[in-house]
Amino acid sequence: MGLQNVSETYQVEREPADPANTPVHSLTPPVNLTDPEVFSRHGGYTFDAFTQMRNEAPVIWHPEEFGAGFWAVSSYELVKKVELDPATYSSQTGGILISYGVEDAPRHPLLHNASLNTLICLDRPHHTPLRMEHMAFFRAGYVAELRKKVDLFVKERLDAMEQAGPIVDMVEMFSAELPLFTLCEILGVPDADRPKLVHWMHYLENAQYQAQQEGLGNLEPEQIMTFMNEIQAMFDYGRDLLEKRRKDPQNDLLSAIANVKIDGELLSPEFLDGSWLLIIFAGNDTTRNSLSGTMKLLTAFPDQRQKLLDNPDLFPNFVHEAIRMVSPVTYMRRTAIKDTVLGEQPIAVGEKVVMYYPAANRDPAKFPNPDQMDITRENAKEHLAFGNGPHVCLGQRVANMQLEAAYRQILGRFPNVRWTGNGSLAPNNFVHAISALEIDLG
Repeated sequence: MGLQNVSETYQVEREPADPANTPVHSLTPPVNLTDPEVFSRHGGYTFDAFTQMRNEAPVIWHPEEFGAGFWAVSSYELVKKVELDPATYSSQTGGILISYGVEDAPRHPLLHNASLNTLICLDRPHHTPLRMEHMAFFRAGYVAELRKKVDLFVKERLDAMEQAGPIVDMVEMFSAELPLFTLCEILGVPDADRPKLVHWMHYLENAQYQAQQEGLGNLEPEQIMTFMNEIQAMFDYGRDLLEKRRKDPQNDLLSAIANVKIDGELLSPEFLDGSWLLIIFAGNDTTRNSLSGTMKLLTAFPDQRQKLLDNPDLFPNFVHEAIRMVSPVTYMRRTAIKDTVLGEQPIAVGEKVVMYYPAANRDPAKFPNPDQMDITRENAKEHLAFGNGPHVCLGQRVANMQLEAAYRQILGRFPNVRWTGNGSLAPNNFVHAISALEIDLG
């Protein structure tokens, strides 16, 4: 039997106001972690809240606000423990987003179903063979060849920035362009169609905020129609490409996805939609925000930038340290599929557990002086920004490669480049969504 349609079996249930077991820590959550506006008001992070949570309640019950109630996990040790135990903490049972499980949450049906029918929401045994089909396009040899194309593209973007400068929007001219180029090279998306993906990414980035804060029912009819049409167009395009690759396979990731067989059957249309959604989101948005977030770090820590300029051999470790501090993905959710105990806290079957990566990556028990950028940090590579265990990010090699390729050329060409302090963040509690970042090339 092939993959089961997760969205058909997914039960939309409202979580109870209180957990089954009494919280062992009495702390009330310092902020509402389900509110996207909280993150944008705090510069994309809530580090003070995370610090208090780690110190006083590393596993804390977060009551229902905009989403279902859940246990929020903030320490490095416990986040990693959840990641490494899929037999206890399921991705598939309840999905990976906080918004799943709210019966009256306004949703775009196609977006919602696709977000559930995807690799990232699967458990074993089906997760493993589907993941393996992606692997060839993320191995070291393939990434090394891809690096040659990336280096050329980076030079072209820096040429354009220099011509437009010295003050430019890094997101518009660079951070939004490089991941898209790389992703399209891996997928096999034609050059002429690539601007469409940038356009659709803006809709995806704001979809969660729009649904939670405004609700589709509160929009003007014209707004609703535009939103529906854009999302439909995005999926129609993906379906068309995947169908073409099923008939005429090429040496690209779309062909691998279109033709993979699970239990002897090709992926269903629901999982093709899910694969398309996951790839264009995970492969694009997170790297874009890492590129921009790293510029903010280099501006805030000029001594580390100078150390990097003086010793380019530090670039690989610099990349790990930058991603540790940026942590572009804020959380992932799991569902307990049996009674368990996490950090002294009893957790009942069916309850949700949410891992906060920015909190784990600033845990001083793992990373001494965690708020200080240190490009010589010996254990920087052990960050959890890409997750861990069976669901560790497939594209981490590609992400690391892009960040290193970008900043080798950026700093080589504009050693005094800096963030001016101007920019904007999209309200988003799932990713660190930098929508504009003004920089001075120097």
